[in-house]
Amino acid sequence: MFDWITNLVEHTGYAGIALLMLAENVFPPIPSELIMPLAGFAAERGQFSIAGVVLAGTVGSVLGALFWYYLGRWMGLRRLRGWAERRGRWLTISPDEVDRSKAWFDRHAGMAVFIGRLVPAVRTLISVPAGIARMPLGWFLLYSTVGTGVWTALLAGAGYVLGSQYELVQGWLNPVSNVVAAGLVLIYVYRVTTFGRRGAP
Repeated sequence: MFDWITNLVEHTGYAGIALLMLAENVFPPIPSELIMPLAGFAAERGQFSIAGVVLAGTVGSVLGALFWYYLGRWMGLRRLRGWAERRGRWLTISPDEVDRSKAWFDRHAGMAVFIGRLVPAVRTLISVPAGIARMPLGWFLLYSTVGTGVWTALLAGAGYVLGSQYELVQGWLNPVSNVVAAGLVLIYVYRVTTFGRRGAP
C-alpha cells in the first residue's frame, strides 16, 4: 500500500492527495496517518507547497465525510428508532436511548463534530449522527472543515518537519488508532451482552 500511495501522490499531485483522503474517509483502512505525512514530506522536498497539501487533504476528507453525513440523513431518526425497536440488541440501543442520544447531539453538535474529526477511528463515523440529527449542512461543513483542517495540518506538518522520517508519525499514531478501535469493539460487546439489563430497575 505504501508504494501505491507514494506513486499516486507523485503522479497526480494535489488531486491525488484529495482523492486518497476522500477514500480514507469512505474506506477507513487507507490511513490518513500515512497519506498526509507523506504529502508533507513531498512538500519539504519542494514537490508541493505545504499550504496546498493541507488544502487538498482537507477538501478530500470533507468530501468523504459528506458521504457519511448524507447516509445519516437518509437513515433518519424515524428509521433508526424503528431499527432499534426490531434489532435493538445488535444496534446496542433502545428507542428511548435513540431519543436521548439525539437530544445530546442537538446540545453538543458543533463541538462533537469538531472533536470527533480529531479522534482516530471516530473521525469518519461522527458524520453519521450529524446526518441523523439533520444538523444544518452549513454548520456541519464549518465544524467538519475546521476539525479536518487541524488534523491534516498536524499530520502534514509532522511529515514536513520530520522529512524522510515521516513514517514515524504513523508509527506513533497507529497504536493510538488500534487502542481506540479496540475500545469501541469492547464497548459494543459490553452493550450487546448487557442490553436487556440496562435501564432495568
